[in-house]
Amino acid sequence: MAIPIKTKKYLEKKMAKYDAVAHRTVYTAYDAAQTLRRELKEIGKSLLIATDKAYVIAVVPANMRLDLKKLRKALAVKKVSIPNEKLVTRVFKVRPGAVTAFGGLHKVEVIADKSLLKVKDIILSAGTLTDSIRMKTKDFIAMEEAKLANFAKAGGYKLQKSKIIKTRKHKSKKATKKISSKKKSAAKRSGRKRARR
Repeated sequence: MAIPIKTKKYLEKKMAKYDAVAHRTVYTAYDAAQTLRRELKEIGKSLLIATDKAYVIAVVPANMRLDLKKLRKALAVKKVSIPNEKLVTRVFKVRPGAVTAFGGLHKVEVIADKSLLKVKDIILSAGTLTDSIRMKTKDFIAMEEAKLANFAKAGGYKLQKSKIIKTRKHKSKKATKKISSKKKSAAKRSGRKRARR
C-alpha cells in the first residue's frame, strides 16, 4: 500500500518535509519499532483521547505510557479517557492502530509529550497499517501547533533481540574461525612438505 491520498494531500498542503516509509503490517508502535529496527523512542504513539470538552490526539514515544492524571491536568479538563475501537472507526473513519498523529487531518488538537524532543526524527503512522511518515520532530510539533507537556511515564518496554539472528551470527563466526584454522593448518602442512622436498 501507499500513504493514503488524504494524508498525502494534508502533508503537501502543510508543505511538510517528510519521508514515506513502507513496511509490513504492524498494529502497534512497538511492532513498528521492531519491524523498522528503530529504537522505541523514535516511534510516535498516537492515542485518541476523549475529554469532557472534545477529542484530542496525544502523542508519546513508544517506550513510554500515558499518564491520564497528568494528561487531564495538562489539558485542563475534568475527564479524560481512551475511547473504544468502534468509536475510533466510526468517528475518524480509520482502522484501530492506524490513527495518525496529524490532528489537523482529523480536525482535533494535538498534545505531545516533551520527551519526544529528545529525538531528532520521529516516525508516525501515515493512516494505514503498512505505511509510516518520518520527519523532524520539531517540524511535526510546529506543523501541528502541538501543545507540549509532561504527561508520559516510563513504560518499561524493551525491544526483544531476535535469538535466531544472534545464534546464526554466533555460528557463522565459529564456522569462519574453523575454516580459517583449517586453511592455516593446510598451509602449514604444504609448507612442511615443500621444505622436506
